[in-house]
Amino acid sequence: MWYKFQLYRRNRVQTMDGFQKLLTVILIVISIFMLLPIVYIFNHAFKPYHELFVYPPTFIVKEPSLQNFNELLSVTARSTVPMIRYIFNSVFVSVASVVLVTIVSALCAYPLAKHKFPGAAFVFSSILLTLMFAPEVVQIPRYLVVSQLGIMNTYFAHFLPMMAMPVGVFLLKQFMDQIPDALLEAARIDGASEFTVFLRVVIPVCMPAVATVAILAFQNSWANIETSSLFMLDDEMKSFAFFLSTLTNNLANNVAMQGAAAVASLIMFIPNLIVFVILQSKVITTMAHSGIK
Repeated sequence: MWYKFQLYRRNRVQTMDGFQKLLTVILIVISIFMLLPIVYIFNHAFKPYHELFVYPPTFIVKEPSLQNFNELLSVTARSTVPMIRYIFNSVFVSVASVVLVTIVSALCAYPLAKHKFPGAAFVFSSILLTLMFAPEVVQIPRYLVVSQLGIMNTYFAHFLPMMAMPVGVFLLKQFMDQIPDALLEAARIDGASEFTVFLRVVIPVCMPAVATVAILAFQNSWANIETSSLFMLDDEMKSFAFFLSTLTNNLANNVAMQGAAAVASLIMFIPNLIVFVILQSKVITTMAHSGIK
């Protein structure tokens, strides 16, 4: 099997012209350059203190050490709330956010793409307009809504403000535009209800876009500290990202705790990397089709 792969790769290289070979080399160089931050963040977490402050900074750790991990564990052990509680909050909220954001975005995008009701263009334009607002602009209105709904200091306050994601609606709507109307009409002629058409025909075709929306929703939720800062009163209701941010605040000019801060950054990065690696092929498919009519 390995021999066949090598033969196939050799044949592909031989059939490439000069421009394709040059383009391949350029893309490989760019890929290596884009991997440098990932290499740095992994190596940075294992650097002992005498390597953390070397100038210029080094990408590869010379003397790997678990000292930074022990430091982070010792800090978390002194916390009044167990670290496992923060991790549970983040995992639960992230999973709930992914599910709810995906459902809401799909239910919003489907009528905009396949049901040309009066005002559909205005509604879609209004959704896109919200992309122009910085998160700080909506903090006060969002706080007032959460407060008046009476869900302060609850899990609902964690994921309810995250449910509206205009980017998700845009990606799903653009992807659903590619689905032929004849396919949906055929399902309706066979007796399928509108919900069945949506669930059994539209969603399976749009799985690349759904996976992309899930990745974006997870990234927004996993690293979010706004809900913990504004809506949570008790420490046991706050997220793991907020807990780690409290450990790394005001460390810009301090030597102490820099190792723990490096490990905290790695811990926050790994789940995003895992989710993206698993679903990255779906993201590429979505980007390739979202702008094609």
